[in-house]
This record gives sequence, structure tokens and C-alpha cells, in this order.
Amino acid sequence: MKKLLLILFVALGAVTAQAQEIKWMTLDEALEAQKKNPKPIFMDVYTDWCGPCKMLDKNTFHDKTVAEYINANYYAVKFNAEGNDAVTYKGKKYSNPNYVAGRKGRNSVHEFTLFLKVRAYPSMMVFDEKGNVKEPIIGYHTPDQLMEVLKAKS
Repeated sequence: MKKLLLILFVALGAVTAQAQEIKWMTLDEALEAQKKNPKPIFMDVYTDWCGPCKMLDKNTFHDKTVAEYINANYYAVKFNAEGNDAVTYKGKKYSNPNYVAGRKGRNSVHEFTLFLKVRAYPSMMVFDEKGNVKEPIIGYHTPDQLMEVLKAKS
């Protein structure tokens, strides 16, 4: 009986935790979704080696209020600023030709990161309903700080 209750408790906890997560997609998926249902895009521009990026992901993006707000009002995109994924934006393809697979620490900067003029990590980019880039949100933000900024941009 105790094992059954423990399993049930763990399962319910997993469902609750999952409900608090942001539904991330690629930029290409978000731009395609905008064609059917226009709404802004929220993009987390991060790197694997960035400590504040990891804090933002763990503390802010897993906050229930933040996750619900972003899921309801934006298409959410997670973009590795030094990754190898190709991106097509406004008819132009961006890549990372100098990317080194398996490299530890810093890697080559993605062409789309350069296009966005990212100055620091983490940066969060907001695109309007037509896919046009608006001003960035730079640096680590607590859940309350990010909510304040996002609501001001609405």
C-alpha cells in the first residue's frame, strides 16, 4: 500500500512539474506557427558554458507563473548561440560553419547570433506577430523581474 501511494505521489508530482514547463520549439517551427496563429515569439539565446543561462533556465523558466505566461502569450524558442542548427529567417539561411562538434567550453558563434547583434548571454529576444525582431532582454532575470519586463512589452 505504501509503495502504491509513493508511486502515485511521484506520478502526480511529475505531471505537475511537466505542466510548469515552457513548450520550447525551434525558430523555424515558431515562424511557421505564426502563419496560422499570429502571436509574438520569445527566444532564449543561450550557450552551454554560460552560468547565468543555466540559472535562468533552472530558476526562471521553470517558475509556474513565467511558464504559463510565456506559453499563453508567445511561441517559445530556445536557441543555442554557438550551436549547429540551421535557421531560416526572412528567406535567408543562417548556420555555424566554424562549429566544432564535441568541443568543451566556447564554440564558434552562430551566424544568426551575429545577425541578432547579441551582446551578452543570456539574452532573450522578442519578435512581434509578424516575426520582426524587437529589443532584447539582456542578462539574468528572476521570475518577478522577467514577468515585469514581459508585461511591459505586451
